[in-house]
Amino acid sequence: MKSWIQAFRLRTLPLAFSGWLVGVSLAANAKALNLVVAGMTLLTAIFLQILSNLANDYGDASSGVDEKRTGEARMVSSGRISASAMKKAMIIFSLLSLVSGSILLYLSFPKDFLSALVFLTIGLVGIAAAIKYTVGKNPYGYAGFGDVFVFVFFGLVLVFGTYYLQVQRFDWLILLPASSMGLFSVGVLNVNNIRDIASDQAAGKNSIPVRIGREAAVRYHKILLTGGMLFSLLYVYLNFESWVNLIFALTSLLFFKSITAVSNLPSEQLDPYLKQMAISTLLFAILFSLGQFVPLWST
Repeated sequence: MKSWIQAFRLRTLPLAFSGWLVGVSLAANAKALNLVVAGMTLLTAIFLQILSNLANDYGDASSGVDEKRTGEARMVSSGRISASAMKKAMIIFSLLSLVSGSILLYLSFPKDFLSALVFLTIGLVGIAAAIKYTVGKNPYGYAGFGDVFVFVFFGLVLVFGTYYLQVQRFDWLILLPASSMGLFSVGVLNVNNIRDIASDQAAGKNSIPVRIGREAAVRYHKILLTGGMLFSLLYVYLNFESWVNLIFALTSLLFFKSITAVSNLPSEQLDPYLKQMAISTLLFAILFSLGQFVPLWST
């Protein structure tokens, strides 16, 4: 059981929670909060996150990427979980994601078949993308496209999708905080990839830092975190209700710490800053959401 809990990589789950929380707070601000739909959305997001983690464990072991990595041990490559057992777990979490997502769509769109079909398609693509990230022939995570997957699914789909499932109308301005969450989530991945440059390069995993080099990857990190903060500041500027809306700006100090770490520390010392970046993203989501809730409570 301990090995499976480690395989789930619970420390990554705050990323799924963060995007969901931002989407829920935006829906609440629009006075359209449905707690049942919100709960099922979070459950589905967690199932997909765990599926992605299991597939990553299996795929990296199969390709040999884990042999010289510096982070926490993976379960298949260490022999604590067999490859066949991991494949079965991937199937189970694919089914759990599908069932949970189907219930979510039934609750959200009981009479709107077209909208349910669109979101079902997005969900199926999400399941396939979570697996194909590092599994199979030519996994896109090894070609440097993992950043795109993380931005789209942890940012645009998770935040905007959570919002739309409750409000059920388009507001393109929601793409601004959704982009913030996507960029910060990519920032977490970028710290991971900068840490693993040497092992990824040796195993043929062409992540963005491997492709562009350490120095350019640091500049890329600065762009990700600065852009993430600017998108949310622009959203608040366009939807200003109270100075409380800006409380999330306090987390800029934490993101600056992440930039300083990747700029100055050797790759093998970056593992603690992977957790630091994930926690910073979670705190940003909490404070941003408070900024959306508090003006609502005061009216």
